[in-house]
Amino acid sequence: VAADIRELIEVDDVMEDESLRFGPNGGLVFCMEYFANNFSWLEESLGHVEDDYVLFDCPGQIELYTHLPVMKQLVEQLQQWEFRVCGVFLVDSQFMVESFKFISGILAALSAMISLEIPQINVMTKMDLLSKKAKKEIEKYLDPDMYSMIEDSTDILKSKRFKKLTKSICGLIDDYGMVRFLPLDRSDEESINIILQHIDFTIQYGEDLEFKEPKECEEDKSALVDEYFQDHVDE
Repeated sequence: VAADIRELIEVDDVMEDESLRFGPNGGLVFCMEYFANNFSWLEESLGHVEDDYVLFDCPGQIELYTHLPVMKQLVEQLQQWEFRVCGVFLVDSQFMVESFKFISGILAALSAMISLEIPQINVMTKMDLLSKKAKKEIEKYLDPDMYSMIEDSTDILKSKRFKKLTKSICGLIDDYGMVRFLPLDRSDEESINIILQHIDFTIQYGEDLEFKEPKECEEDKSALVDEYFQDHVDE
């Protein structure tokens, strides 16, 4: 571990401070804002990191990416230090097996993309915890047809207003094609390698690696994802 933010500030200390009296969420926000005002600590902790691969484990609370500028400030500071930055947005696959939950997950991922303004890889985690039936069902969400999802859910949408709103949201997602997901199965080494390859392509990690155009990356992604699901269907 190059740096541990708990050496700078801890949520528990903030919550226990009698003059602050924050709850868990308020304490986290206070800590992140304190961190943003002390980026010099991070620079000193990281030290000289030329050609190093640094992974930042960020808090999972979506409010930090949609309501506050802290994570954006961190990204901008890293870019000033000449880091090539890529976001990896994780969504629990067990949450994504229903159409409306999937749409919600896409909107959360899209919010982070818009807020941070950096290349982003979206990942469905915990695929190893899904049943074979659920794995087969979730395959359609990796490269979704949003309009088909609306048709599949017409019985659930009783209100015409919500039907119209949902159709507009799905149209926006489908027309721009900004969010796609990769499956992560921690028990499958190939699944992990696929995601790592996409991250490496995004930040062009390694000076001696051959440069890949985005179109080539998409072709690699489709082939590798198809191979992953074919292997699991055959089991």
